Amino acid sequence: MAVLDGGIAVHANDPGAVPKILEKLLMFRKSTITEGNDGRLDMLALARSLVVALETPRETMIKHNWVQPGCHTAITACYNAGVFKLLAEKDGPIKVDEIAGELGVPRQTLARMMKHIAAMGYIKEIGTDEYAPTNFSKALDMPIIGDSYPCLAGGAHPSCSKFPEYLKGTNYELTSDVESGPYQFAFNTKMSMFEYMIVHPPLGHQFNHHMSGYRQGRPSWMDRDFYPVKERLVKEMNASKDAVMLVDVGGGHGHDIEEFRLKHTDAPGRLILQDLSPVIDGIEHLHNDVERMKYDFHTEQPIKAARAYYLHSVLHDWPDEVCKSILKQVAGAMKQGYSKLLINEIIIPDQGADSEATGLDMMMMTLFSSKERTMEEWKRLLESPGLDLKIVKVWSVKHSQESLIECELA
Repeated sequence: MAVLDGGIAVHANDPGAVPKILEKLLMFRKSTITEGNDGRLDMLALARSLVVALETPRETMIKHNWVQPGCHTAITACYNAGVFKLLAEKDGPIKVDEIAGELGVPRQTLARMMKHIAAMGYIKEIGTDEYAPTNFSKALDMPIIGDSYPCLAGGAHPSCSKFPEYLKGTNYELTSDVESGPYQFAFNTKMSMFEYMIVHPPLGHQFNHHMSGYRQGRPSWMDRDFYPVKERLVKEMNASKDAVMLVDVGGGHGHDIEEFRLKHTDAPGRLILQDLSPVIDGIEHLHNDVERMKYDFHTEQPIKAARAYYLHSVLHDWPDEVCKSILKQVAGAMKQGYSKLLINEIIIPDQGADSEATGLDMMMMTLFSSKERTMEEWKRLLESPGLDLKIVKVWSVKHSQESLIECELA
C-alpha cells in the first residue's frame, strides 16, 4: 500500500494544470461576457477549474465543511429576516445598525452573518459593518431566487446530511420503494418530499418559486434554434376548434406553457396545464388562454389525442417502475401517428458531465431514490416493453443542461 505524503494536504491540487488554464482564459476578449451566454459559461468553467487546481486539499476541506455551509446558513437566516429586501430597497451603502433597527434583529447576530456573506463576495463590504448590494443579493429579493434557501434548508437538505447514515444502514443499496427512501429516513415520514412540503407551508409554495428560478436564463426548447415547433407540432395539427396543442403534465405554476403561448402566438389549439389541486390553487399569474386542470399524473390521462404531451423535470423525480406507470397513462391517451410525447430532462453524458447536472443527480438520489439518466437509461426506460413508445429524436443545444426527447407511439 502506498504511503501518502502528509504534505499533499497543503500543496495546490493540480499546479501543472494552471498554466494551460490561464492560457485559455487569456484568449477571451473583454467583451466576451456581453456578447452572449456561451462565452461567459466557457469562461466560468475555466475559472472554476482554476480554483480547483490552485486550492490545497486542506482549503477545499475547509470550504466544504465550514465556508459553504456557513454561507448557506447565513443567507437563509438573513433572507428570512428581510435583510436582502432592505438592501435592494436602499440600493446603496447601509450600516448594520440601521438594518438591525429597521428589522428588529439583534445587531451582533446580524453583523456576524453579513460579514461572512461579504467575505464570500455576495454583498459588498463598504466599511466597518457597512454593506451594499450586489446583483446576487438584489436577486435574493425575488421569490424565484430567494425562496430557494428556506425551502431547501427546511424541506430538502436534512435528507442530504442524513444520506451517508442511511446508506450505511442499507449496505449502500438504494430502495425503489418511494415510502422508505433517504428522504423518509431523514424526515421520519412516509410522505414524499412533495407531500411533505404541501402539508408544511410555506415550503410547497417556495418550492414552486425555486423551480421557476431554476428555469431562468436557460436555453428553451421552444426557441427556433432548439426545436422546430412549427415543423414538428403546428404542421399537420388537427384543425378542430377543440383540438389540444399542448398538455403540460405536472407543469407547476405554468411557466413553461405560458412561455410557449408567448413565443408561439400563432400556434393553433388549446393549451392545458395539469397539476395537483394545491399547486393549481396556488397559481398567482397565468393567462386565461391557458386552461387549468387539477390532475394526478399517476391516474388516467383525461385529455385524449392531444398534439403533444409535455413532461418537464417530472420523470427524474421517480424510480423507473413509477416512471413506467406515469408514462403508461400518457401513452394510453396518445393518438397513433399524431400525438407526440416531449420529455424535457437532463441527459447525463458518459464523460465530461457538468457539475450542475451531477449535483441535481445527487439531489434526486437523496430526495427521491431517483436519478438523472444517461441516454442509454432513457432509451431503456422509454422503450420499455408494454409502453409502446419509441424515441424519434433527441434535441439539444450547447450549454443546455436539459435536452428534449421527442417520442411517438411505436
